[in-house]
Amino acid sequence: NDNTTGYKLTLSGTLTSPKLNFHPPFLMLMPVPLDVKSEAVVTIIPQEFIRRSRIRVKLPELELADGTRTCPFSVQFPKGQDIVLSSDGTAKELICRISFRSAKPMSVLGEILFIDQEENRLLEQQTIVFLPYTHTWHCTTLIKKL
Repeated sequence: NDNTTGYKLTLSGTLTSPKLNFHPPFLMLMPVPLDVKSEAVVTIIPQEFIRRSRIRVKLPELELADGTRTCPFSVQFPKGQDIVLSSDGTAKELICRISFRSAKPMSVLGEILFIDQEENRLLEQQTIVFLPYTHTWHCTTLIKKL
């Protein structure tokens, strides 16, 4: 059959990119003595996810003055790190506990990366300052999408 019929197909849509919002948007950890853990709880609010995903975390590894490498951060998800969509399409919030502990004084500018299953890198940048005379430090957070 040589009868060819032309069809014109028009598609439209909105391109969305998954992202994470953090509450509070800035993080301040309490000053503590050396080798004592300080931690804060952050609520992660997933947005624009269209399917279930799992968040993994990449923590910065630091080189100390003596050449040894360490990671003073730890991250825990007490209720799990899976992004689960509810029946209305919104994703449930995640609870994240960010901890810092160091036996040695240090000054750090590093990144804690939150990465989803699709390898979207969602960044939380940590700035940590050590005050050597008081043996205290503080941590502030700036949030941006890579």
